[in-house]
Amino acid sequence: MKIEIIMPKMGESVQEGTIIKWDKKVGDKVKKDEIIYEISTDKVDTEVPSPADGVIKEIFYKENEVVPVETVVAILETEGGEYGEKEEKISEHVNKEASAVIDILMPKMGESVVEGTIIKWHKKAGDEVKKDEILFEISTDKVDTEVPSPVEGVVVEILYKENETVAVGKTVMRIRTEGTTAEPLITETKTKEVKQEPIKSSVAGSTPAQETSKNEKVKSSRFYSPVVLNIANEENVSFEELEKIEGSGINGRVTKKDILSYLETRKVSEQHEVKESKPEIPEGEKSADGRVTIIPIDRIRRRIMEHMVQSRDTSVHVSQVMEADVSAVYDYLKVNQEKLLIEKNVKLTYMAFIAFAVIQALKQYPLMNASIEKERILVKNYINLGIAVAVEPNGLIVPNIKNAENLSVLGLANAIADLGYRARNKELKPDDVVDGTFSITNYGVFGSLFGAPIINQPEVGILGVGAVTRKPVVVEVEGREAIVIKPMLYLSLSHDHRLVDGMLGGRFLKAVKENLENFDVSMV
Repeated sequence: MKIEIIMPKMGESVQEGTIIKWDKKVGDKVKKDEIIYEISTDKVDTEVPSPADGVIKEIFYKENEVVPVETVVAILETEGGEYGEKEEKISEHVNKEASAVIDILMPKMGESVVEGTIIKWHKKAGDEVKKDEILFEISTDKVDTEVPSPVEGVVVEILYKENETVAVGKTVMRIRTEGTTAEPLITETKTKEVKQEPIKSSVAGSTPAQETSKNEKVKSSRFYSPVVLNIANEENVSFEELEKIEGSGINGRVTKKDILSYLETRKVSEQHEVKESKPEIPEGEKSADGRVTIIPIDRIRRRIMEHMVQSRDTSVHVSQVMEADVSAVYDYLKVNQEKLLIEKNVKLTYMAFIAFAVIQALKQYPLMNASIEKERILVKNYINLGIAVAVEPNGLIVPNIKNAENLSVLGLANAIADLGYRARNKELKPDDVVDGTFSITNYGVFGSLFGAPIINQPEVGILGVGAVTRKPVVVEVEGREAIVIKPMLYLSLSHDHRLVDGMLGGRFLKAVKENLENFDVSMV
């Protein structure tokens, strides 16, 4: 079984401790009461002993890091259970005779985040809850997200109200699980015992012969989990569609992420096609004369405002604009876009090509992939590419594709679709919104031709992408000028003049333009 080692509370007013020394490292065996690590607080310095014999499986913080009290800092594995791949960092209070009461903690949503605000409870005391069912929603200065249940059971206590701010690592609710002892919370799934529910096309789970809606027997060697089948049922995904989805799980199994990504790409129309919808206007009070509606600034808009002002007051913004002929990409999409969606479940749009062109330009001009830290310039040897996502009704978030330099155009297309879906459905993880190195914002999706975007701190540049429009362009044909119709795209670069001067910015932007105009479609 696993035991979580937490930062102890060393006094009523103590909220955090500094890890000053690890006496053990990952893989070390440890005896009960043997010292694991040493901490320092503003009250006392002390050593933290092991609660049991076992092996150190994970250490989450380095020496000299400051950690909130009751936060899990390490995992100890004892005999009698295996350490699961995705075990949740929660604490257990065990009644070995009948049940276990599980403490659900405020999760740590990013390296610098020390608290979160509970914005909505989905469960109340006495409610039954299934594993992976959403318990509550939280908001931090990094990301808004939903917190799922790590276990099945009954909610016995809720310790905080909506809109209360709670330190990370604090217990916010408790769940009682029936008929269990101090066993690992994540147990091995025995697929033979899983009862599959039929989807609309009557797919009958993992059996080799699966039925279509016409009661025809269709052979399939693929296993579909109940979660995947339920999603397929709710979203009217036919058996034929399900069979075509490329699975990323073990033995090509279709995972929840795979089917959600497929649904996102299926729903997305042409990148620059905009659905006309009337934006929802928040409720507000009327002024005395009734001529003005007064709307309070909500939490998300306040965070955006603060971030924009901080960027304006930090970076010296300069903008440059160039126009690119995207005929090569336009022609490729016209022929292959629908085929790729059907055959490979990839919704390929201009954005994936633009992202690829930007990555190649960043490799050529690495100072564009840097940040400024006091008296130092930090040039990143990796590319975490931020993609701005508009979130209804009036929000914006910039998750990033980690190590984007290793992805192909199709890989980038999948990553962009995945980030967009998760951003709009509150499924982003803390790691998705930190450590970006360069960003792209696509205001062209709303019909804008070009703009001057604000830099996403602490980066030194951001590329704005306008709408692709077909327009008359003067070209040279066999030594003579001619007017032809071409798909054209404005690219605007905002860069921090403290580091990136006009020459570097211009060369980088020209490289992006040329990468798009001379794109080798065989690289797709």
